[in-house]
Amino acid sequence: MSKFLKGTMILMIAAFITRILGFVNRIVVARFIGEEGVGLFMMAFPTLVLVITITQLGLPVAISKNVAEAEIKGDIRKVKKILVVSLATTLGLSIIFTPALILLAPYLTETLFTDERIYYPLVAIAPIIPIVAISSVIRGYFQGRQNMKPSAYSQVIEQIVRITLIAVLTKTFLPYGIEYAAAAAMVASVLGELASLLYLFTSFKIKKKFKMRKHFFSSMKNGKETFNELMSVALPTTGSRMIGSIAWFFEPIVVAHSLALAGVAATMATKQYGSLTGYALPLLFLPSFVTLSLSQSLVPAISEANSQKNFSLIEHRLQQALRFCLITGGISVVILYIYAKPLMQILYGNENGATFIMIMAPFFLFYYYQGPLQAVLQALNLARAAMINSLIGAVIKTGVIFVLASQPSFGINGAALGIVTGFMLVTMLHFVTIIKYIPLTIYVRDYLKIVIVIGISGAWGHYSYIHMVLHEGLLFRLLFGVVSTSLMYICLSIMLKLIVKSDLARIPFIRKFIV
Repeated sequence: MSKFLKGTMILMIAAFITRILGFVNRIVVARFIGEEGVGLFMMAFPTLVLVITITQLGLPVAISKNVAEAEIKGDIRKVKKILVVSLATTLGLSIIFTPALILLAPYLTETLFTDERIYYPLVAIAPIIPIVAISSVIRGYFQGRQNMKPSAYSQVIEQIVRITLIAVLTKTFLPYGIEYAAAAAMVASVLGELASLLYLFTSFKIKKKFKMRKHFFSSMKNGKETFNELMSVALPTTGSRMIGSIAWFFEPIVVAHSLALAGVAATMATKQYGSLTGYALPLLFLPSFVTLSLSQSLVPAISEANSQKNFSLIEHRLQQALRFCLITGGISVVILYIYAKPLMQILYGNENGATFIMIMAPFFLFYYYQGPLQAVLQALNLARAAMINSLIGAVIKTGVIFVLASQPSFGINGAALGIVTGFMLVTMLHFVTIIKYIPLTIYVRDYLKIVIVIGISGAWGHYSYIHMVLHEGLLFRLLFGVVSTSLMYICLSIMLKLIVKSDLARIPFIRKFIV
């Protein structure tokens, strides 16, 4: 197995475990503080993401790319200089923006948001900024060396600590009010990220080949050239992420004000937004652990191939990533659409988010494609093009949300349609941009096959759930339906050669049977 595939598999397993643990976290939060509390949590969270995006300046991707290139040349001094400059930059920015967020929290809640209780979660989450700043630099270093284990393990540790604390803290603070319980959930996130950083720092200290403290300030002082190299990748990347973060920052604001125009009260708007972003979207994003893993592995792998002008290898690795996304995304779409209501009922005790899942699931195949495509653009030094694509998508998304959500006939469903419109457009623009720069074969037959497989699997899944186990409990019916649908999907994929022998041979516990 190649280093690229091995790293991807490690990240994929860890990301899957992390997403499952994250889901447990969501369930615990939802059951303790309900839709309204989740709404407060999710309305505050985009502000944090925007501040972290500014603080990181796109450096994690730049570090990964530049460390990968320095490793090929065996330039250890360059690697150290990359880390010194990156740490100095992110820490300096976090020292500015952490107190800024705390000081601006009253203004944000009173002026921009329609619910003043968002103040408490905003203040509670601020200390996470410097923690994320340091951990992102260390993660970028390990990814640049294509050593995915520390990053993978740290994500699992973060979720375990967060879940352990979140039930205790939310239950403790709930009697004081729903806003304090939401703030407690934020504090649990901070402590989880801190535990993750401690593990990353320990791993870095053990595995690094140089002394960071030795000549630290002289390396920082003489790091102007390194800083410029990092910024040439980081700033366009930040531009792309910044656009997404700004769009997400304004999303709850636009949704809240649009729903107000549609005649929805502030408390109800918070509950509806919590149902959409806290219940439905996490379930839709769950399968993207494949996308996340591929994206993190693709940047150094494509950078390495691009530095050697090996365009055939670039296409080969991209096609591998897209096939993974196509197959895993297809089954995800089928299961989420067919079983939206029983999934919501079992996970959260109600079906409030099921409608959003059924509206959005058919379009989420585009989202599962977006991560690998953006990673390739960054690795090919086309981050500026990715930024422009993201800007177009963000503007269109915000416009669609405002137009539709402000109409009583659409309401919060208009926000769901706006979100899927945005990422569909960005994915298509990314794809067109890549085709302009590298030769890429489009296997139209495979896309037609996946439509057939999705259609038949979906029809079978609906039939098996409705007609085959009528007198059993909801959980058993759901498990039976998901397993039977998955088996049908896999069998059809093998019959139509969407999954071939060489794909199965890459899976460790299946390889021995095939060989």
